[in-house]
Amino acid sequence: MKIGVLQTGLLPEDLTATYGEYDRVFGALMRRADPAIEIEGWRVVDGGFPPGVDVVDGWIISGSKHGVYEDHPWIPRLKDFIREAAAGGAPMIGVCFGHQIMAEALGGRAEKFAGGWSLGPKEYDVVARPGWMRDAPARLLIPAVHQDQVTMAPPDATRAATSEFCANAALLYGDPERPYAISIQPHPEFTVDFMRDLIASRRGGGFPDELSDAALARLSPDAPPALDGDWAARWFFDFLKLHKN
Repeated sequence: MKIGVLQTGLLPEDLTATYGEYDRVFGALMRRADPAIEIEGWRVVDGGFPPGVDVVDGWIISGSKHGVYEDHPWIPRLKDFIREAAAGGAPMIGVCFGHQIMAEALGGRAEKFAGGWSLGPKEYDVVARPGWMRDAPARLLIPAVHQDQVTMAPPDATRAATSEFCANAALLYGDPERPYAISIQPHPEFTVDFMRDLIASRRGGGFPDELSDAALARLSPDAPPALDGDWAARWFFDFLKLHKN
């Protein structure tokens, strides 16, 4: 299976030497489910779009520092790509900004949330379990890094996970038993080490100090939290397998 990663943002330069860019980070996540998965990245944030929606077996749309409401030429182009993929049956996975722009492109709304930042490991209740998700846990612990969120889901989307802070934390598009796309607001591709380094590098220079300190306390190397990245990798993989049959 080959997955294309649409990079809608670039990770901080001080972290890429250790962790790589989004294509490498998502590759590490997906290989938890299948070591043979191939990954190819396209920097759509720099205008580097793939030649078509069908050149890989499925798409992951990454996170970004940008908002879906910002005026960049690649944003409407990406919305068109999402709509073309949806119409053509090319499976898509959206994460953070990818979750938000997918919702916007398909009839929902994403915006800066009045409640402010969500930062660090957060818990989400799983509220939908179609057959291919029957092994989903009741609750997920996944890192979050966002101010924006989906405030109105598209008409054909089913809420799959939620929290008090983020109502539309995960969505299934179309028939939940065989959705054409799925998306999630938090970052299952971020490990404990990555999150600790990211927050430490941006504390006071992007992330609020108080929230950063609280998140770092939860990410202590002495008692690191058991994040649900392994389950998310299986969830993404099982979704993509629906479209291989």
